[in-house]
Amino acid sequence: YVFYTGFDSDNSSGDFSEANHKVAEMLDLDPHQSTRTGEHNGETEIQANGIKRHRTSLPAPMFSRSDFSVWSILKKCIGLELSKITMPIVFNEPLSFLQRITEYMEHIYLINKACSHADPLERMQAVAAFAVSAVASQWERTGKPFNPLLGETYELTREDLGFRFISEQVSHHPPISAFYSEGLNKDFVFHGSIYPKLKFWGKSIEAEPRGTITLELLKHNEAYTWTNPTCCVHNVIIGKLWLEQYGTVEIVNHSTGDKCVLNFKPCGLFGKELHRVEGYIQDKNRKKLCVIYGKWTECLWCTDPTTYETYKKNDKRSGEQKKLKPSEDVIKSENDEADDMPEVQDTVQLIPGSKLLWRINCRPPNSSQMYNFTSFAVSLNELEKGMEAILAPTDCRLRPDIRNMENGNMDVASKEKERLEEKQRAARKERAKDEVEWHTRWFHQGTNPYTGTSDWLYSGGYFDRNFSDCPDIY
Repeated sequence: YVFYTGFDSDNSSGDFSEANHKVAEMLDLDPHQSTRTGEHNGETEIQANGIKRHRTSLPAPMFSRSDFSVWSILKKCIGLELSKITMPIVFNEPLSFLQRITEYMEHIYLINKACSHADPLERMQAVAAFAVSAVASQWERTGKPFNPLLGETYELTREDLGFRFISEQVSHHPPISAFYSEGLNKDFVFHGSIYPKLKFWGKSIEAEPRGTITLELLKHNEAYTWTNPTCCVHNVIIGKLWLEQYGTVEIVNHSTGDKCVLNFKPCGLFGKELHRVEGYIQDKNRKKLCVIYGKWTECLWCTDPTTYETYKKNDKRSGEQKKLKPSEDVIKSENDEADDMPEVQDTVQLIPGSKLLWRINCRPPNSSQMYNFTSFAVSLNELEKGMEAILAPTDCRLRPDIRNMENGNMDVASKEKERLEEKQRAARKERAKDEVEWHTRWFHQGTNPYTGTSDWLYSGGYFDRNFSDCPDIY
């Protein structure tokens, strides 16, 4: 989960590292498993039309966590700061948090849709859908991403999707990840920094988001900013882990003054509100222009405020909730622009005349054996032929602990994770002894030009590929 970032610390005393060594023998991994689910094994195929075909499976299936308890670790840490806890590798998924951030881009077609609309209301609808889609990949993800090492980076260029992306771990305490993405057609810029504030409530762990997300639509000279909802994982002591997102997300169009207010509803006592999102778009005079509703795990719809209020009144009057299914015609018309939308059974009560803004992408059939990754997530750690020669030496794909975990070599992955943490601690002590300050490479601290708040801004130059002064972190 996103909220887990910060758990693996270079301040850790290593008290919990013994759990890492028990992993391999308890998992009873078959050394031949790594060939069962993956065909491409890091080498990307080229289709006849010249577009790269990314891998559809991980090299090895995930292991069972049924023999492990998060509580067995956390009970030793009551009263300690969560950022100083080292979690055993068994609770990880084989991705860095920097790669997890890149999953914002999975539904990039919504940015493209926003760029193409002439009407500012339709642009805001698409941006709102993009903001909701950014958290959708977390659904049913029960593993935590690896904490990025200070100075770690991740880059992704997807010519088929029309963007490139760069991120860097700019601070370790507190853990801050900065990212920057741009359209290859120079139509948008998307950037921000993430610093989740962790709270342990005994039965649940909550991550309150810190940091501003900014999307600039260059053709329209518009900038939108927002902050992600709070994320919470339940049943960390006993029972099946599940997560919810809750809180108010305000998306502001700094050019027009329009605002979208989205309420991610908490589950509630009987679970009736689970995953629900409701909100509205208003203009600078606070006039409601449309109502948005749906679930962040399924889909998002919009309708005009009058229709919404009338339907709610009639629905209340009738005294029963009717579950209406979206018409095939509506879905088909929206599918024209996003043909990778799945055929799913909605549990959202549809108001007649609503417009579909977004529907979650279908996960691959073997997703449950791959940490519940989406197809997009499966491709993120792929190390293509010849890539090592051009990547920055700090890129996540080159991290030996993540690579070994992905390949099913859990014992090696665990030892590598400890080695990297120790290397990071030693480097920090060396800098302190010599009174040398850490300098970020690709981002710098500054002020967000739209909110006036402190932010991490891209310094530029990464794609010139001068990596001579990159730190040796692996």
